[in-house]
Amino acid sequence: MLHILSAVLLLSATPKAEVVEVKKIWDRGQHNAFTDLARFNDQWFCVFREGKAHVSPDGAIRVLTSTDGKEWSSAALITSKTMDLRDPKIMVTPEKELMIVAAGALHDKSKHSHQSLVWISKDGKDWGEPTPVADPDFWLWRVSWHGDAALGIGYPTGKGDTGGIRVYRSTDGKAWETVAKSAFDKDYPNETGIVINADGTATALLRRDKGTLTAQLGTAKPPYAEWTWRDLGVRVGGPAMIRVPDIGLIAVVRLHDKKVRTGVCAVDEKAGTLTELVTLPSGGDTSYAGLVWHDGLLWVSYYASHEGKTSVYLAKVRLTGVK
Repeated sequence: MLHILSAVLLLSATPKAEVVEVKKIWDRGQHNAFTDLARFNDQWFCVFREGKAHVSPDGAIRVLTSTDGKEWSSAALITSKTMDLRDPKIMVTPEKELMIVAAGALHDKSKHSHQSLVWISKDGKDWGEPTPVADPDFWLWRVSWHGDAALGIGYPTGKGDTGGIRVYRSTDGKAWETVAKSAFDKDYPNETGIVINADGTATALLRRDKGTLTAQLGTAKPPYAEWTWRDLGVRVGGPAMIRVPDIGLIAVVRLHDKKVRTGVCAVDEKAGTLTELVTLPSGGDTSYAGLVWHDGLLWVSYYASHEGKTSVYLAKVRLTGVK
């Protein structure tokens, strides 16, 4: 009886998710993928990579904007003659500007293979020239602002493929200091979703691509030099996380068990588990979400190829449950 009661309590504590709406918002590029989402000055901004293929030398960053989340138009296209621009992430800085962080896969790999880059814009249309950030061959994959500082985790690529992930901190988004040179180094850790709590504690959802392939959940307090990790026992890709009021920690990831798909998941920090709540319409080449909590709904940008062409979608998800 005790075991049954425990199971009931566990189920009652798990949030529920309902997909309210899904809309394709862009398919004009040959391959449209690796999204992120932000809300700025009462407008939506969605960024993603456009290119001929999943990996191709012409990768560019498309910036879309919308006032209502229904009708979208192109605000900018950021290109490079020397790099394939990949996996852009967009956020609002404490200076009330938009910031994009992405990686450039260099065409000339004689010295380095990748360089992380930052662009700053006041309106989402004019982005100017990028600022190289972090260490060459360390991909600063996602950044989270807390107060007047930003935290990001970079993973090694190419010639820098040693030593595990590095944790970086910045107060302006352009100059970054290393606060942990090797926060985790087992079985090729790479992409990371980061959430920072009100007290400054950081929680990271980490993808791995060797060994058991299972994701790790890490936590650290300022100054983020020491991390504690737990194995979640499930393989993920393109991790994005957000803490939803009265619900808890929510992640949107690529799941690999059974059919490859994009799933909205609950992350239980105490139990060290990741539980899928609902599957977004998706398949094949998919995931890499952007997350915004707005008007009582989780707004999710992501990409998928289940309808044939790899395209960008926007979903609205209703979440209910207890924290």
